[in-house]
Amino acid sequence: MEDYLTPTFYIDSDHPDIVEFSKRHTRADHSPVENAVDLYYAVRDSVRYNPYAVSPSKADMKASAVLNLGEGYCVAKAVLLAACLRSVKIPARLGFADVKNHLTTGRLRERMGTDIFIWHGYTDIFLEDKWVKATPAFNLSLCETFKVKSLEFDGKSDSVFHAFDVKGNRHMEYLKDHGRFSDLPWERIMADFIATYPKYLEGVDLKTEDFAAQAASELGRKTV
Repeated sequence: MEDYLTPTFYIDSDHPDIVEFSKRHTRADHSPVENAVDLYYAVRDSVRYNPYAVSPSKADMKASAVLNLGEGYCVAKAVLLAACLRSVKIPARLGFADVKNHLTTGRLRERMGTDIFIWHGYTDIFLEDKWVKATPAFNLSLCETFKVKSLEFDGKSDSVFHAFDVKGNRHMEYLKDHGRFSDLPWERIMADFIATYPKYLEGVDLKTEDFAAQAASELGRKTV
């Protein structure tokens, strides 16, 4: 279990910003389950989901960097949540799966060439003698734009993407499990990413892309 409590290069749970953020969103008199739930919602909603915030730079994928940027895609937010949990002595690790996302945008599909997202990241948390999955990727305002159910987490059961949206349309399918890791296997993820999405990082500054605004525009809704 020590591997899931120790700071790493990416899961820099001893970074002052991570420690401060975690203390601000937890309480010493709360149980590990209560604190894990509070940290889940803090990461889910205070850091905006942006699938364009993918950087080949290792430094950009550190939990402290994601926190300071204020946005990230699923892997980055899973890394951040793991760091926050470890900083308050709750064991956490990273899990990955390939998923088919039915609710994306035309712009993102154009860049990726597919609606299959490889190496989707989530956080695996050890609470009350068992591992439970937590997926802090989609912030509440983005879910409201897409009209999908926001993912809730109670610290007792897995929180994974819904198969359907609020209207019964397909939302997410899990295709392949990559397993669990004590640290971020970034070189492996990036190698697969570049091979799968050869056009994604070419000819565009991804940091200028605004996923929430694109979704709202395509769906004819205002961003929240």
